[in-house]
Amino acid sequence: MQEIHTPGMQNVVLAQKTLADYAPIAGESVIEEIGRLARPLQGARVLHVSSTAYGGGVAEMLHTLVPLMRSVGLEASWRIISGTDDFFLTTKSMHNALQGMDLDLTNAMRAAYLHANVDNAVYFEGDWDYVIVHDPQPAPLRTLRRSDGGKWIWRCHIDLTAANSTYWSFLRPYVEAYDAAIFTMAQYVKQDLQIGRVALVPPAIDPLSPKNAPMQDSRAAEIVRLYGIDPTRPLLTQVSRFDPWKDPLGIIDVYRAVREEFPDAQLALIGSMAHDDPEGMEYYQRTKEYANGDPDIHLLSNLDGVGNIEVNAFQRAATVVLQKSLREGFGLTIAEGLWKGKPVIGGNVGGIPLQIEDGVTGYLVESVDEASQRALELMRYPEEAERMGARGRETVREKFLSTSLLRNYLRLFTDLAITRSVERSEGMVAS
Repeated sequence: MQEIHTPGMQNVVLAQKTLADYAPIAGESVIEEIGRLARPLQGARVLHVSSTAYGGGVAEMLHTLVPLMRSVGLEASWRIISGTDDFFLTTKSMHNALQGMDLDLTNAMRAAYLHANVDNAVYFEGDWDYVIVHDPQPAPLRTLRRSDGGKWIWRCHIDLTAANSTYWSFLRPYVEAYDAAIFTMAQYVKQDLQIGRVALVPPAIDPLSPKNAPMQDSRAAEIVRLYGIDPTRPLLTQVSRFDPWKDPLGIIDVYRAVREEFPDAQLALIGSMAHDDPEGMEYYQRTKEYANGDPDIHLLSNLDGVGNIEVNAFQRAATVVLQKSLREGFGLTIAEGLWKGKPVIGGNVGGIPLQIEDGVTGYLVESVDEASQRALELMRYPEEAERMGARGRETVREKFLSTSLLRNYLRLFTDLAITRSVERSEGMVAS
């Protein structure tokens, strides 16, 4: 299928991936099941639509999921929407409000949001069997393209449990225009949402990506040393956007508490600056000010040359991996840390308890004090920490690899294809 370039939406160039390469990790039975699910869907035209091609978990997953869909015989593509600064400022507010912030939704914000979506809808081209629209940014596309065929799916990656009612009331009619919606957990599904089908699909990591592929400890030590880290000293690491929901200031407080017992401890806060997150740089500056010039607090991002390989190294070199989120749709960095055999300390919110079994593969915490105590426990008892990490790696292998994500999408496509066949049959009977 020929890629179509449009002024409003851009096609994402993707690397090639082969499903068979994942067999040694995921298991032959999983690969065989995916093959069975994919056979009736050969040639199906699938389009993913999102707001950015880099930065954050959504883009990361799509860089693997779309090539794997192609590998099993689907004609899959991925496009990103365009928008003004006002649009992305509005969608960042929308993201925060849908996760619980008390924010105003002004008429100017509504106009910026809808104007950008109209622009993207005008240039939307192609004939698709399945269109998956990710998160609130492009949600109105289905309403604006009602005459298009195929099955349309809205994929929500955020935690809606405490959603601001004004923002949700604004967004909900656009979501209800879809044939189905995907959520990470049942708790995220709003009770007033009227939609044909809801699927529960947790996110996943790519075990063969540069961020998660095997790496020797010596190589990891060599890489972190380039960024001023002493690999022979304890290291606390959190990998997240610089965002208030990720609580980087709280992580600095944890580090300071840990230093009272382990004075040579270091902290690495690693984030990615994405073009759809205008708040990121501002919160980076706040975090830098809070660090107060401490030479053992390292704030790093893609702007410092920290990419997927470097993140891999920092997670492997870490003594303790943290994700002390205050709100979290899922938190792929938790699965990443567990996959490296590290017990992870995570906030007891959102999708984090799906991944961490408290006291078994890591710890779930409610406060800075609790996170500090759990970090100290892992540092005092490294052998137990290693056992917890090994259990965590197996949890990820069973539940949170890209092969599981592909399998879940194929199941949903199959269900929607059956629904479409029933609708066609009923239409023929009626006529």
